[in-house]
Amino acid sequence: MKKRFIAGIVCPKCGATDSVRLHIAEAGEEDHQVRDCVECGYEESLAQHLAARQELPTRVNQADSAATDEVEAQVLELK
Repeated sequence: MKKRFIAGIVCPKCGATDSVRLHIAEAGEEDHQVRDCVECGYEESLAQHLAARQELPTRVNQADSAATDEVEAQVLELK
């Protein structure tokens, strides 16, 4: 497992800056990440196996029949 410090991040437990590192799985290891604080020992698991997360529904990514109907072109007159 590779360990990398994350620049500029603040520990959610003790508030220390630049003390959080990320443990990245290498080839053949379980596909998840863990981050921890070297100051206070706080540890958090980041579930990367949930990479197929649900996309939040927005007006852009939802199929809306009203939005896909053809709209008649309008001629504008500029003066």
